[in-house]
Amino acid sequence: MVVFAGQGDARRSMSLLWRSGELGGPAPKPGPKPGLDVDTIVAAGVAVADEQGMAALSMRAVGTRLGRTAMALYTYVPSKSELVDLMHDRVLAELPTEYDTSAGWRPAITTWADDAWAFYLRHPWVLQVSQARPVLGPNEYARLETVVRILGGIGLKPLHARRIIGALFQVVRGMALVAAEHRQAAPETGVPDEEWWAQRSALMAEFAPDFTERFPALATLESTASLAAMTEAEACGAASHMEQEGREAFRVGLELILDGVEAAVRTGSDGTLHAPAGTP
Repeated sequence: MVVFAGQGDARRSMSLLWRSGELGGPAPKPGPKPGLDVDTIVAAGVAVADEQGMAALSMRAVGTRLGRTAMALYTYVPSKSELVDLMHDRVLAELPTEYDTSAGWRPAITTWADDAWAFYLRHPWVLQVSQARPVLGPNEYARLETVVRILGGIGLKPLHARRIIGALFQVVRGMALVAAEHRQAAPETGVPDEEWWAQRSALMAEFAPDFTERFPALATLESTASLAAMTEAEACGAASHMEQEGREAFRVGLELILDGVEAAVRTGSDGTLHAPAGTP
């Protein structure tokens, strides 16, 4: 399920995100403080998505959680589209915006990536909000500003820095998506990982007895890697081992990108791809 941000009225969405006061709800009236406001509605939406997933999110579900009707919410938040934008930007506020760079940019970026990984696993529904059209809220910009500050001044050309930052975000997001889906697979399908793999492994042996001959390089890699993995799996259990494997893959991918950043800084590369000598 992919949700595209910014599907509501552009003026209303931006007003609510940046709290210009234009459409954040009715003007305050004398008397007791009302029990409903934008922040309360957004917090309830986050709670619904955290507990039940994006598919369960609706204005009715949020209203039910607050003991109100869906119609009561529309005075404050015009529709579910604006609500998703507000929820996305709200949870991004959990991410730190300051990192210690006294030991260099690389430890700081690594810590930032670890924080982002943990954030996505706390709020896996965020991974369903497409980045093709960003929310454009203040906390989204604060997250980007944080990374730009960490990498600022290390010698990257602006365009190359922008592309590197984009790659960093996608590595963290992409690997976290796989980890989040792994966590969701068993509860949503009702089939434990161990059972799923055991059934299909047996069927692979039955239906593809020539697997090793057809895919020799893959078979060699898998058999060699499995020897090391078996000991780890026995130590921590198959399910937790799979999650640890995802975490290690994330770490390897991150390290490779950071190695590339260091190489670009050393060589002064701007990231432009050049054809080999003699290529027409």
